[in-house]
Amino acid sequence: MEENYIRKKMRRKIDRLTYHCKDGVEWFSFPILDQFPFLVNGFSTRQGGVSTGGAGTMNLSLAREVAMNMNLSEEACRENFLENHRRLSKAIGYPYESLVFSNQTHTDNIRILQEIDRGNGITRPNEFNDVDGMMTDITGQALMTFYADCVPLLIVDPVHKAIASVHSGWRGTIKGIGSKAVKMMHAVYGSNPKQMVAAIGPSICMDCFEVSEDVAQVFLDHYDPSLHKELVRKGRLTESGEQKYHVNLQRACMENFLLAGMKKENVSLPDLCTACNVDYLFSHRASHGSRGNEGAVLMLR
Repeated sequence: MEENYIRKKMRRKIDRLTYHCKDGVEWFSFPILDQFPFLVNGFSTRQGGVSTGGAGTMNLSLAREVAMNMNLSEEACRENFLENHRRLSKAIGYPYESLVFSNQTHTDNIRILQEIDRGNGITRPNEFNDVDGMMTDITGQALMTFYADCVPLLIVDPVHKAIASVHSGWRGTIKGIGSKAVKMMHAVYGSNPKQMVAAIGPSICMDCFEVSEDVAQVFLDHYDPSLHKELVRKGRLTESGEQKYHVNLQRACMENFLLAGMKKENVSLPDLCTACNVDYLFSHRASHGSRGNEGAVLMLR
């Protein structure tokens, strides 16, 4: 139920997500993307699938299904994985056979998809290597990237009808994968950054994302000093005397979009934290690694 989710208080309407439930499957869509009738967009929750244990129930990753269900055969794990995708695709409205999966390894590599890539990872083994972002202008090709705290970036050029789906963990954020996607869309499709829109999806919030000093320093070194107070905050002191910090990945992703020339009013920030909602969303941090994966899906009709 929507009222069970812990949501942030956002000042802008475009920062809110829209809750949906169909046949027991719960997911969110992004109002900034819902305005375009030629798009399908969604972000899954952990509700409405058939997986069990730490992957329960709407796990969308075969690797996580196997890891969380050592008592099941590989064949049974694959059937759970496929059934979850069938249910989610039916609820949101896209052909699951046309999905294209990334192969996320925290790089800044973005693949320009071709027609032959349709079904990669779902109807056949994933043939990509080190791919954290995908882009296409092909209709009916559903891009899916996977999450359990890292930041989903869904990017749309409504003029040339081109899209990108990007996985941005802290390493990818520092590498500027969001900026890179915008620049690649400009180069490949002629996209104008000022006309593009983007949704930053559910991901770990600053309060929940605790890091060591070396990681915090990377963000301080990378971004303009005027942003330091927004991006990095001193946290607790451990019993061993180690100083911890908190980093705002979502704000850093927003900054990457702005640096690429996008308008702030065209970028939606999330109002859901994965770690604050561990009963309803998968969170690697909050579950101590016992989890499945959510998926962000984006498709041109």
